Amino acid sequence: MTEISDKELIRTIGEFIELGHVENIVAMFKQDPGYYRFTGDLLRDERFVVRMGMVLLFEELAAIRPDEVALAVPGLLPLLTEEAYIRGEAVTLLGIIATREALDALEPLRHDPEPQIVEIVNDILEEKRAVVAT
Repeated sequence: MTEISDKELIRTIGEFIELGHVENIVAMFKQDPGYYRFTGDLLRDERFVVRMGMVLLFEELAAIRPDEVALAVPGLLPLLTEEAYIRGEAVTLLGIIATREALDALEPLRHDPEPQIVEIVNDILEEKRAVVAT
């Protein structure tokens, strides 16, 4: 049996997302939670539709596998120092994951040089606080 490289898997996942087959990727992540390690690489994809597809993927996974989505946090944290559009995507996924570690990682970004990122972070943190308060 031939082993598939991580690079090939990332490319394949990105292609499936681009084609709108997020449900197939959900099935893959359910079958092998090790795929969460590719989250950072997929958010670096130059295709906007792939990055947006990752948001859809994580919304679905957070609903059906809330304990597993936190496996993506280590791959997302390094993205918080990258270009603004990548930081923004990482912030969004960390907000969906919403573990203590994920939300704590957002705090320093309240002072990000990009006003849009500050706004996203503040919205996420205020929403999560409101949920905890109720």
